[in-house]
Amino acid sequence: MAEKKVFKHVLVGVDDSEDALLAFDYAIGFAKRRDAELTIVSVLEDHNLSVYQALDKDYIHGERADLEVHLQDYVKQAQAAGVEKVNALVTEGNPGEAIVKDVIPHAKPDVLVIGSISKKGLRRRFGSQAAYMAKYAPISVLVIR
Repeated sequence: MAEKKVFKHVLVGVDDSEDALLAFDYAIGFAKRRDAELTIVSVLEDHNLSVYQALDKDYIHGERADLEVHLQDYVKQAQAAGVEKVNALVTEGNPGEAIVKDVIPHAKPDVLVIGSISKKGLRRRFGSQAAYMAKYAPISVLVIR
């Protein structure tokens, strides 16, 4: 018989999309019910930057700082809901790859909670970040819709 998984550290990806907000709400309840640590991650996507913005280090640092401040709202919301240990981190790059290759090895969560769709319109047809993470993450992945 397979060993029962114990989830004591939950990682949730947020990007302010409707599905990501659903995933965040789910992750809060999931972490609270298990008395688990919650790590909230958001990815500063480099392909959203113009060439001039990418070359301007002050712009990139400003965007990252703004995102870090915004993540603190998520931290406060999780704490207000009763999650005792909450962390937040920002990384840069392609969201799926950054979370699978950088964040998971660094944060060492037991489970990843993500929304099923993060982009609107034509961009979402070119591949799903959720599908990438579900396929390549070395941990359990819950995709919320």
